[in-house]
Amino acid sequence: MVLMPQEIIRRKRDGEALDAGEIAFMVEGLTDGRVTEGQVAAFAMAVFFQDMNMDERVALTLAMRDSGDVLTWPDADGPVLDKHSTGGVGDNVSLMLAPIVAACGGVVPMISGRGLGHTGGTLDKLDSIPGYATQPDNDLFRKAVAEAGCAIIGQTGDLAPADKRFYGIRDVTATVESVSLITASILSKKLAAGLEGLVLDVKTGSGAFMSGLEEARELARSLVSVANGAGLKTTALITDMDQPLASAAGNAVEVLNAIDYLTSDGRDDRLHQVVLALAAEMLVSGGLSDNAEAGHAAALNALESGRAAERFQTMVDVLGGPADLVERPGDHLPVAPIIGPVQAGRDGVLASVDARAIGVAVIALGGGRTRAADAIDHAVGLTGLALIGRDIRANEPLAFVHARDEASLQQAAEMVRQAYRFGGAPEPAPMIIERID
Repeated sequence: MVLMPQEIIRRKRDGEALDAGEIAFMVEGLTDGRVTEGQVAAFAMAVFFQDMNMDERVALTLAMRDSGDVLTWPDADGPVLDKHSTGGVGDNVSLMLAPIVAACGGVVPMISGRGLGHTGGTLDKLDSIPGYATQPDNDLFRKAVAEAGCAIIGQTGDLAPADKRFYGIRDVTATVESVSLITASILSKKLAAGLEGLVLDVKTGSGAFMSGLEEARELARSLVSVANGAGLKTTALITDMDQPLASAAGNAVEVLNAIDYLTSDGRDDRLHQVVLALAAEMLVSGGLSDNAEAGHAAALNALESGRAAERFQTMVDVLGGPADLVERPGDHLPVAPIIGPVQAGRDGVLASVDARAIGVAVIALGGGRTRAADAIDHAVGLTGLALIGRDIRANEPLAFVHARDEASLQQAAEMVRQAYRFGGAPEPAPMIIERID
């Protein structure tokens, strides 16, 4: 049978299910240019409106995985594991989670991304570290994994290249929010990384990409079903993102927050709960712990003993960063020239915070992008973010703004002030809302 892009698009437009061969043809054409940009856009729009069944989602994910290199880890001395977060504000979990799991015997080749919209990107945070190679060649990547047990890097050009082109077209054709296409985009890269186990952190709340709980459930179920259907053992936790996860939001400030966490100098409670829950899930997935309770204890021991901090420092060192970053972060991380408080302005109990607005305030400071080509100011951000439920006085700070100049400090301060709402003390939201397997 002769396959033609326009016929495949027509069938999907009309609500028909595509077979694996048709989907592979479209992905191959997307990769080598035989399928035009207009045809890819039409295909994406057809999927957006008609959706895909689970067999189609698995076929699309595998075809995108196979569009480039698929890594293998024949010399790994433990299970090859990873985690993916759907993104949030103050979400620096990866910086602590990878070395914790490595310290417990896992091998963690973590392929991460940059900021998207109001959510911060792990690679942007790591770019705060002088010399750290977020785009190493494969030899250096493997060296870091071998020596530290973990390496957090960006997607290389040879890893699921179809996803890069497909995402770029979806981004300008209003088809990003398709659960089928999001699923294939996320999982094609994870499958290409040669994993044996994956844990998903699917956020819900005002700072999440999927703000509604039902939306988050739908995405989590799709990801778990497709990943397992493609042969990758996967579970998901739905976690709360109705306020920033860490007390810091930005780039260098979140790296410092992560170092404080690893060295016991300060651990935000909500962040701590999510890190340990995800670590336990990963350790159980890899057969390194018998159950979640044992995994939780092992992860906590890796933290308290200092072994996780040592793994983080080794990773930074091998990838070109300062050899004493953990010991002397203040000597290396960029610092904003102006730091000022955001005073509450009134007495009362903090009833809610628009986490998305907090993320937007960081972008306004220069800590994120409004266009893909924008440079990031890694020094700026927010620290000391107040938690929902706090009884605060008018002269106490809601946060501290780290800014490049006085004008941007004042603008961000007002944005933060407007993000908080006062009222009665709310019921504390559970951090781990649901587990899906």
